[in-house]
Amino acid sequence: MWRPISQRAIGLIMAFGAGVLISGVAFELIVPALSKAEEGAHWKVALGLGAGALTFYLGDAYIDHMGGDDRKSSKGGGGSALALTLGIVLDGIPESIALGLTLLGGEGVSAAFLAAVFLSNLPESIAATSGFQKAGRSNRWVIGLWVAIVLVSGLAALAGYGLLQDASGTAVAVVDAFAAGAILTMLADTMMPEAFAYGGRSVGLVTTFGFALAVGIAVWEHIG
Repeated sequence: MWRPISQRAIGLIMAFGAGVLISGVAFELIVPALSKAEEGAHWKVALGLGAGALTFYLGDAYIDHMGGDDRKSSKGGGGSALALTLGIVLDGIPESIALGLTLLGGEGVSAAFLAAVFLSNLPESIAATSGFQKAGRSNRWVIGLWVAIVLVSGLAALAGYGLLQDASGTAVAVVDAFAAGAILTMLADTMMPEAFAYGGRSVGLVTTFGFALAVGIAVWEHIG
């Protein structure tokens, strides 16, 4: 709100967050999903992955049609406030549910996946705030909106943990895979193209560094 961030810096932050998030999806969602699924039920995991991807794709296309197609642009956008808000919530809910699911193992929230979600949302939040300001919204209104989205995301994380606490391993695996499909589609559809557009050729190295760092955190958690 008060200190502009360069387009290149946002692109590199986005690339780093994408690398961390790819690691989180692989090691905190897909691998656990495959291990939780009952024998002969791995096709349901694949179905959940596809359903998550398709759900995000269709929801994203609908929001773009409403005027929210610029919501992830680091240049900000002129889309309607409703479309912007729906888009941010749509992106955050699968990640929040997935965070709640990481508690089901009884080992607490995964630090690696938490870092991945935070870093992946940072550039989107910067972009959306810029867009709201360009649309004439006050700082108080923007802060109020972010507080509301935090509450919605927290409820989604609680739902991911509470509603599935007694669910079968296959059911949890399908939800894990659903979240993974939605997140991967978001990465390919928005984060990576945006990162390359503004971060330049360095985004490949930065993405790989983010991935490696997240793997290191996951390994450290496992050893600890």
